[in-house]
Amino acid sequence: MKRIYTVLFALLVVVSAFAQTKAEGDELYKKEKYTEAAAAYEKALKSEDGVSAALYYNLGNAYYKLDNIPLAILNYERALMIEPGDGDIRANLALARGKTADKVTPPSEMFFVTWWHNLCNMMSIYAWCVTAIISFALMLLGILAYLFSSNLTLRKVGVYGAMALFVLVIIANISAYTQNEAFNNRNSAIVVAPAIPVKSSPNNSSTDLFVIHEGSKVEILDSSMKQWREVKFEEGKQGWIPVSAIEVI
Repeated sequence: MKRIYTVLFALLVVVSAFAQTKAEGDELYKKEKYTEAAAAYEKALKSEDGVSAALYYNLGNAYYKLDNIPLAILNYERALMIEPGDGDIRANLALARGKTADKVTPPSEMFFVTWWHNLCNMMSIYAWCVTAIISFALMLLGILAYLFSSNLTLRKVGVYGAMALFVLVIIANISAYTQNEAFNNRNSAIVVAPAIPVKSSPNNSSTDLFVIHEGSKVEILDSSMKQWREVKFEEGKQGWIPVSAIEVI
C-alpha cells in the first residue's frame, strides 16, 4: 500500500509540474517573451504527460513569433498529427508554410483519395475510437430492437439503423488505425537547415541535384544510412540529404 501511495504521489508531482510549466509558458507568451515561452513549452513536452496538440500548437506559435519558421512548421505538424481536425492548427500551418522559400504544389490525386484523407482527418484517434464504441453499442441496440420488438416501425428503424451504424463502425476503426499507423511509423520530416543541396547519392562528393530550403516537408524513403537520408519532396523530386538537415515530425 505504501508503494502505491508513493507512485500516486510521484504522478501528482509530475502532472503538477507539467501544468505549472505550461502555465508559465502561457504567461510568458502573453508578455511577448517568446524565447522564454518556447523554452517553457519545450520543458513541458519533455515531461511524461507533456505531449499534447495544445502544447505543440503553442510552441509552434512561439517559434512563429520568433520568425523561426521551420520549427514553427515542425510543431504545427506534430500538433496536427494528434488533432488532425483542428482548424486553427491547419490555418497557422498554412500561414507558416506561406513564408517558406520553396513554394510547392503537391501532385494531384484522385478525388476519392482526397475525400478519404479528409474523412480520416476529421477527428483525432481518440475521437474515432469513442465514435466506434458508441456506434457499436447503438448497433447492438438496433439489432435487439429488430429481433425482439413487435412494433414494425421500430423493427425497421432498428435494422436500417444497425446497418448504417455498422458502416460507421468500420469507417471509425479504419480511420483510427490509419492515424495510429501514421503516428507510430513517422516517415515525414521538416527541413531545418537554411539551404541544403540535395545529392544524387549519400556522399558529399556526389552530384548536386537541386537545393532545398528550410521549412520544406519531405517523406523519408531510406533511413538505413547513419548520416544520410533518402527523401522525397512533395512535388515528387527525391535525393539524399544529411540527417542533420531534417527533423522527424
